[in-house]
Amino acid sequence: MKERFQRVFEAVCEGRPGALEFEAEGILYTRNFRPKERLILLGGGHISQPLCAFASALGFEVTVVDDRPSFANSPRFPEAKAVVCDEFQHAIKALDIRKNDYVAVITRGHRYDADCLRAVLGGTEPLYLGMIGSRRRGIELLKLLGEEGFEKELLNRIHTPIGIPINALTIQEIAISIVAELIQCRRRETSRRSKSRILTNEEIDLELLRFLAEDTRPKAVLIVYETGGSTPVKSGAYMAVTEEMQTKGSIGGGCSESAVLHEARKLIGTGESRTVTIDMSNDVAGEEGMVCGGQMKVWIADMA
Repeated sequence: MKERFQRVFEAVCEGRPGALEFEAEGILYTRNFRPKERLILLGGGHISQPLCAFASALGFEVTVVDDRPSFANSPRFPEAKAVVCDEFQHAIKALDIRKNDYVAVITRGHRYDADCLRAVLGGTEPLYLGMIGSRRRGIELLKLLGEEGFEKELLNRIHTPIGIPINALTIQEIAISIVAELIQCRRRETSRRSKSRILTNEEIDLELLRFLAEDTRPKAVLIVYETGGSTPVKSGAYMAVTEEMQTKGSIGGGCSESAVLHEARKLIGTGESRTVTIDMSNDVAGEEGMVCGGQMKVWIADMA
């Protein structure tokens, strides 16, 4: 088990997603560890505002670029990780686009779109590259870039017109169509649920991961793999406990944790795993202050 967490820890330290698979009740579950993907919005116009907000809510780390101070400023984009006011080509070079990045070209004009694409295509190809505009406009621009020497295969991978076709009309609807395409790209390699149950929480607690991967003390790991009703955490919440009952992370706090920590401590050193169900809807739960009223299933495993 420790070796599996070591592989996950190494991956996230390198900026790559990691995944931990385990079996509970005869079913294979996957707990993903997904670093925040960087979404670069080249253009700070009106579509970029809801797009920045929606993408940030979905866990993207958004950078907005525009060469106009009235558009490239933090008050317009409070959810953005960074707002850059600079010429597009210079900003793209400074951002050092990586292969796991997402890039949306949504500038105010055909000339600026072309400048952005030349700069992006001249470096590392991002995981996602989309350009706003009509189909005709996109075909013309890609033809121009092809005549300039850019490879056809590379140009064919550009998402243009940007977004999934949902008959969007409003600025917000267009932003949603783009976000939907980002999700489609993000989940392209995700295992189908028929093969694996994907847990909801994909956040990374680097301190906890380091503790599970590198700390030599005997310990057990606890992962919430199924929830029902109102619960304090979603599936994928995880924590660790040592023989001395030192804990890292959380699966909800209070009684929801104490109910299983002692069970987890018993497993330390055995090399075994088991599942525990925490029922927060019965009479005892009510007496102990478990106001959530749902049920959580927790997988516990020795870290040996």
